[in-house]
Amino acid sequence: MGVDDESTDGGEDSGIGDDWLNIVAVRPLVARQGRKDVMAMESPLEQARWWRDPRLGDLDLLRATFVTHTYPRHMHDEFVIGVIEDGVQGFTYRGANHTTPTGGIFILNPAEAHTGYAAVATGYTYRVLYPSAALLQRAASNLVDRPRDVPFFSQAVIDDRTLARILSRLHRSLETPMPGLERESRLLWALGRLIARHADTRQAPRTLGQERPAIQRTRAYIEAHYAEDLSLERLATLVGFNPFYFLRTFHREVGLPPHAYLESVRIARAKQLLAVGRPPAQVARATGFVDQSHFTTRFRRFVGVTPGRYAHACT
Repeated sequence: MGVDDESTDGGEDSGIGDDWLNIVAVRPLVARQGRKDVMAMESPLEQARWWRDPRLGDLDLLRATFVTHTYPRHMHDEFVIGVIEDGVQGFTYRGANHTTPTGGIFILNPAEAHTGYAAVATGYTYRVLYPSAALLQRAASNLVDRPRDVPFFSQAVIDDRTLARILSRLHRSLETPMPGLERESRLLWALGRLIARHADTRQAPRTLGQERPAIQRTRAYIEAHYAEDLSLERLATLVGFNPFYFLRTFHREVGLPPHAYLESVRIARAKQLLAVGRPPAQVARATGFVDQSHFTTRFRRFVGVTPGRYAHACT
């Protein structure tokens, strides 16, 4: 099974002349708010939210709707990976003008000058990730299970609707409370597909071997440590795999990605605790959920009723 066939839900020349003086390195001003850095801008027509995820190596993210706002010629130290959810975005990049339609992906390599603007009168809505070159290099190395250089993407606009959905779903999920294992798995999965399908140097992912004993050992570990903040690196290291190979292998053997299996174990244990009278707030803490609200939402999704109603039915 290759990258294109798998899912993590359980189940993509500017010259240097006088213009160089107009190129600036963009670094947003942000206000510290708990675990994330957040910058919000609101107007009748435009809105934007910028935040940072420390669990993902201080990954910066942006969600915005722009109509009249234009970006001056600038560059970033990181990659820029965006999905247009509505409208059409325009930008200049590497000596050419580009437009990204609804459902399209754009990707800019680090330290490449570019602009940005609405290409239609009604503007555009988009979601953007800013992963570091080191993060993309790790993902590329994980993909083939050997050291790789930082990937390069010469195609600025990509038409890959499946990848666009994966990126959009990833971005939306990172706005909500979510266990670290799920955050890491979703990000690595999206980057792996992007690199495998669209990097200039493309190589097929490492072929999956017969890894049932290793995955059985990992399942037993998850079942014994379900209340802990497990990481993808920790689980992969347990059986000597790199994170991306582990993610693919676990999904093939179990039918679920590791974060979904962990959640199913937590829900099963929560049901046991609720049935013997433990209060939902205590159960949420004892089973490793982010908070009681997150526990209630996930429990209802799995069981069909809230923890309180389930506990009441067991008495």
